[in-house]
Amino acid sequence: MPAQYARYPSLVDRTVFITGGADGIGSALVEQFARQGSRVAFVDKNVPYAQATIQRCTDAGVAHAPLFYEVDLLDIDALKAACAAALRALGSVTVLVNNAANDDRHAWQDVTPEYFDNRINTNLRHYFFAIQALAPQMIAAAQGSVINIGSSSYMMQEDFFPGYAIAKSAVEGITRTMARTFGPHGVRVNTVLPGWVPTERQLTKWWSPEGEAGTLRDQALKRRIQPEEFAQMVLFLAADDGAACTAQQFMVDGGRF
Repeated sequence: MPAQYARYPSLVDRTVFITGGADGIGSALVEQFARQGSRVAFVDKNVPYAQATIQRCTDAGVAHAPLFYEVDLLDIDALKAACAAALRALGSVTVLVNNAANDDRHAWQDVTPEYFDNRINTNLRHYFFAIQALAPQMIAAAQGSVINIGSSSYMMQEDFFPGYAIAKSAVEGITRTMARTFGPHGVRVNTVLPGWVPTERQLTKWWSPEGEAGTLRDQALKRRIQPEEFAQMVLFLAADDGAACTAQQFMVDGGRF
C-alpha cells in the first residue's frame, strides 16, 4: 500500500526557498512542498533536471508551480540575486531549506588548498549566505524556519571524502549558532541529516552491492530510505507542527546511528 503522508494546513501557501532542488533529495523536497500547497522557489545549476522537477509538480496538479532560478552556488552574488528575486515573486520567504551539496570522492593525500576551499564553498559557505539574505525578513515577520540539510557522513568514520565530511560536520555549527541568534525573534533553525538515500546520483556513481549490504547491516530498518520519506521530516519542521523545535539535529537514516 502506498504511504499516506500527513497534510499540513499551515504549509498551504507558505513560501519556501530551496537550494539544490533540481534532483535527488532536493527535487523530492520541491515536489513534497508543492504537493502541500506551498509556494516554492528553488535554485540549481542543472536546468534540464530542474525543468523535469517542475513538470512532475505540474503533472501532480499542484496549486502553485515551483519557480526556478539557475544559479551556481559558488557565486554568492548570484545566490543573493536569486533570493531577492524570490522575495519579489513570493512576497516573503518564511522557510529556507539549505540543501545543495556535492559528495564527490577524494583521497586526503590529494587535497590541495584550492580543492579544500572548493569543498567548503560547495557544501557549506552558501548555507550561511542564503540565511544572511533571507533571515532579515523572517525576523521582521517574527516567524520563520531555516532547515539545514546535513549528512551522517561525518559520523561514518570513512575516509573517501574528508573535505565533504568536514564541511557537513560544520552545518551543525551554523544551526546551533543561528538558532540562538534568531530564537528571540521567533525564527527556528534545525538540521536534518539523511543516511544513505538511493538517489540517481548515488546509484549511478557510488553504489555497489557490498556497500548497500553494509548499510543495511548497520540500519535498524533493513530497507532503502527514499527521498520522499526524508522530505517528511523537513515538512514537519517547516510547518507549525514543529514550532517548538529549534537548535536540534534530526536523523532520517533508518536507525543506522
